Amino acid sequence: MRHLLVDLDAPLMSFGGDVVDANGVVRDFPAKSMIAGLFANALGWERFDIDRHADLQSRLTIGAARVAEGQRMQDFQTAKLEVNDRGWTTRGRVEGRAGGGDTYKSPHIRFRDMDADARVLVACRVAPPDPDDSAPHLDALAHALARPERPLFIGRKPFVPSRPLLLGIVEAETIPAALSAGLALLDGAARRDRVRAQWPYAELTGATRAQAEAAGAQEDALTDERHWPSGVHAGLRRVVHGQLDWPAEATA
Repeated sequence: MRHLLVDLDAPLMSFGGDVVDANGVVRDFPAKSMIAGLFANALGWERFDIDRHADLQSRLTIGAARVAEGQRMQDFQTAKLEVNDRGWTTRGRVEGRAGGGDTYKSPHIRFRDMDADARVLVACRVAPPDPDDSAPHLDALAHALARPERPLFIGRKPFVPSRPLLLGIVEAETIPAALSAGLALLDGAARRDRVRAQWPYAELTGATRAQAEAAGAQEDALTDERHWPSGVHAGLRRVVHGQLDWPAEATA
């Protein structure tokens, strides 16, 4: 099967996780919805193209490897809103403020995590669309990354990539095999014996399962697929957190 390799390398990046109160934590690997949104942005889609977003997300199969761990950092943000403040919404209309006088006496406080100097390799494949469907195929996604319709970012708009996102397309039987092939193609990466990785649970079979269990791999269930009409995340995606050996033939 053909897999598309995405090289996420930036001074700062953020893979958003569950927000608890004022704490915006991040995950070690990108959510499936984030990768779908990255492709959608490269294709020039709008937020209201919910059916196309949902279709692309449903056809994607992804995995990722933590090439460079980087350093976890936290951003402290404050914003003080007044009663007369106005703002545009994603629905295209102006929204005002409401509430009593005491509502505006204190600033809104939020903590947001991010990773500095990290590098993450993503491998994905996409199920072919129906013959009469105009939905993008793998080559169209690769072209969009190479020549995006809009500027791309990794998690938050200020977090721009430091190199082209498109690493290439490889033939592989599974996501872990595609990630291993991608490690051998990386330029400027500090070689290590093993890297932490995440891949679909459905591809943990046979010898791969025995090897992964011997290396301490663990199963997890993620809520990282977006329900595009409502704008919230729902469902469960079963994945494996394990380690991959760095290919001996890697030249990086």
